[in-house]
Amino acid sequence: MSALDGLEPGYDAVVVGARAAGAATAMLLAGHGLRVLAVDRGTYGSDTLSTHALMRLGVLQLARWGVLERIEAMGTPRVSRTVFHYPDEVVDIPIKPQEGVPALFAPRRTVLDRVLVDAAIERGAVVRHRVRLADLVGGAGGRVDGVVLQDDEGGCRTVRTRIVIGADGLRSRVASLVEAPVTRSGRHATATVYGYWSGLDIDGYHWYWSRGLAAGAIPTNGNQVLLFAGMPARRLAEGAAAGLAAIHERVLAECAPEIATRLGGARLVGSLRGFPGHPGFLRRPWGPGWALVGDAGYFKDPITAHGLSDALRDAELLALAVSEGDEAALGGYELARDAVAERFFELTDRIAALEWDMRELKTLHRALSEEMKREVREINRIRDVRGEPATATG
Repeated sequence: MSALDGLEPGYDAVVVGARAAGAATAMLLAGHGLRVLAVDRGTYGSDTLSTHALMRLGVLQLARWGVLERIEAMGTPRVSRTVFHYPDEVVDIPIKPQEGVPALFAPRRTVLDRVLVDAAIERGAVVRHRVRLADLVGGAGGRVDGVVLQDDEGGCRTVRTRIVIGADGLRSRVASLVEAPVTRSGRHATATVYGYWSGLDIDGYHWYWSRGLAAGAIPTNGNQVLLFAGMPARRLAEGAAAGLAAIHERVLAECAPEIATRLGGARLVGSLRGFPGHPGFLRRPWGPGWALVGDAGYFKDPITAHGLSDALRDAELLALAVSEGDEAALGGYELARDAVAERFFELTDRIAALEWDMRELKTLHRALSEEMKREVREINRIRDVRGEPATATG
């Protein structure tokens, strides 16, 4: 049976990519009463590159959408503190429960993406995996008005739609086909090596910093901890011959020695993964008959672990705009996204340079904290203007 069987000839929206950003967008659009098709080239519940950490706004949105309890019930641990380890100081920040946000969470993508897909289907969206975008269908005046989809067996199906939403990641095919212009570019990129470890008792998010290096410990599902080592891209390239394990071990020993010394009693689950880094960018996220969300439209260096929260935020902003049904609302989506993204983007790019001293880094971290509070206030304001009550404050 083909994954294309049973599709209707047309939908109000087709979402290309059904992971966090795409599944959330599909779920919200279906909740607004639109006929939605979401497709993904991967398999249902599969893993993907991620830091997993959700910040306050991301958790708040999952709670509003009624899926946070399900994520916690699947074994996602509560994170009740965030600890910054500097060479000269340790800053331990408790996570105070607020309405809708009992704690922070860092679900594996095998959990988060699955829950959001299930919620989208429950709200009436059609979701098909192992289906990729082969091409876009052009309409009058250069408007996009459909997609050509292809399954794993090579079968094709053309589907018409009012809007195609690219939620297909950093190297988005939708963005490429519509030639979405980059409106802002980052200058820096960190390389990362990470893996999952069992046998480590870690309470809270722990971020480690030393000159030119970063590391983090993030508790996630299965009683495992994601340990990442961040470094200049050249260091990953120069150490490639030694292998990822050697690079990971050396960076942790330099940047997070208290974690490195505990790995002898822990076990690596699976294999280490490496990410060579990619400069951040903002793309124009809409045009005639198309829109972008998640990393397709806005990517910043993962060193600040805010990408998932960005994706969920922008899914809500885009769904609100698409539900209004006109291009002026899509223009408003871009303005709203950039209003909360641009300063955070600048701060992240500066941190990703790995060229700060500790005084500057602490200043940057304090500024990031203020931006996260402002982000919550701004999204609450937008919801309030639209008559959707806020349930937490910054």
